[in-house]
Amino acid sequence: MNKKVILGILISIISIVLVYLSVREIKLHDVFLALKKIQFSYVIFFILLVILMQWLRSYRWGVILQPMEKIDQLSLFSVTSVGFLAIALIPARIGELARPYLIAKRSTIKMSSALGTILVERVLDGFSVLTIAVIVLLNTDLPSLMIISSILFFSLTVAIFCCILGLIWRREKAINIINKILSKFPGKFAHKIDDIIHHFIDGFQVITDIKLLLYLFFLSALVWLVDVLAIYILLLAFGFTLPIMASFVVMIILIVGIAIPTAPGYIGNWHLACVLGLSFFSLAEAEALSFAVVYHFLSIALVILLGAIFLPFNRFSIADMKKQMNNNKID
Repeated sequence: MNKKVILGILISIISIVLVYLSVREIKLHDVFLALKKIQFSYVIFFILLVILMQWLRSYRWGVILQPMEKIDQLSLFSVTSVGFLAIALIPARIGELARPYLIAKRSTIKMSSALGTILVERVLDGFSVLTIAVIVLLNTDLPSLMIISSILFFSLTVAIFCCILGLIWRREKAINIINKILSKFPGKFAHKIDDIIHHFIDGFQVITDIKLLLYLFFLSALVWLVDVLAIYILLLAFGFTLPIMASFVVMIILIVGIAIPTAPGYIGNWHLACVLGLSFFSLAEAEALSFAVVYHFLSIALVILLGAIFLPFNRFSIADMKKQMNNNKID
């Protein structure tokens, strides 16, 4: 059987299991009752905050790309919107390649360099979220296992960030080590990988500028604080009287939850993560699931809407991305 088919079946099974875990022992009637309580004025505010978060993400990415080329904000927002559409709809995180691919088509930036900026972005996100997680978990009565796990993830993120810093600040030494390793491979293959690695490292340039790096940490924290505020506003839309800490916990568990490979759109893991996060604050499972359904629907609908608006200006296909890589245009 084709490996892609097997992978697709496994992902589908995971999604079904997560959906089952989300809805078991929950009466749909209670879920519908909770849905009827929604105050739409809060929903509008939530939508505006999600769009603001998307804009902040695209702006931050522009700052990361800046040492290589300054790109206008409209192009950044356009590519980011289509990129997140690809991430949401294409399974196994293949959609992560969409933004580097599209920005390479719009600029002189190499795709491998753009991939490097995505890694920087992920490290910044991990550093910011885990910093928030450690602070939040140390000030709540949540299970000690969650606190220990967060601290371990935080330490891992810091270690990765330090490795990237070392790779940039000791660029020549790092490249010499890489070249020695590559010398053991066939010439043509080694040359191709060498070019990709060199351009990939170029994507890390921004972290050598301390002022820009600090600015990026600020932007990253702002992105996730806006996310927390959006979650809190949506909780208010349901009339739930929960502390702001509940929004932080939902965000943290959701980030971990959607990292699990599932069907397109994070179906199952998104809902289970929300139900689990809100269970720590004694919210009824039916109410938690109603929140999860609306939160998921609105978030994915906005991603699809924004992506669809800009897709005509940023056309791409998985086949085309693979073709570019196979033709060595990635570097």
